[in-house]
Amino acid sequence: MNLFPILLVVFFSVPLVEIYFLIQVGRWIGALPTVFMVVFTAVLGALLMRQQGLSTLQRAQLMLARGELPALELVEGVVLQASGALLLTPGFVTDTLGFLGLVPPVRRRLARWLLRHWFMPGNWPGGPRPPSAGPGGDSHIIEGEYRRED
Repeated sequence: MNLFPILLVVFFSVPLVEIYFLIQVGRWIGALPTVFMVVFTAVLGALLMRQQGLSTLQRAQLMLARGELPALELVEGVVLQASGALLLTPGFVTDTLGFLGLVPPVRRRLARWLLRHWFMPGNWPGGPRPPSAGPGGDSHIIEGEYRRED
């Protein structure tokens, strides 16, 4: 799957949509309040992202202390970073998407979806596929027991 055409459309369409909405809001409430709203959402988003990021980091550390893999928390961290980038981008559409990524239930649901469909082994586009472990499959897993003797 070639992502270049999709990214090209996104990089050209997002600024155009943002400019359109900024002009429309500026006409409706005025230029100065529009600029204030854009700056305010960036500052508020940065503060919320910091708080949510620390909360996610704490959960990941607790899971590591229990010996569990914090996969969901790591993907939530990726979603938080993307949300932060969207919030720092001037505009109302990107701010809306960025704030959605800061809402914990929405973020967890997105992280679970990403974990299942994107980050699981073998799901990476163009990446290696795991060996089949079914009957007659070419499995590279060797089961056994060991005992250390010093």
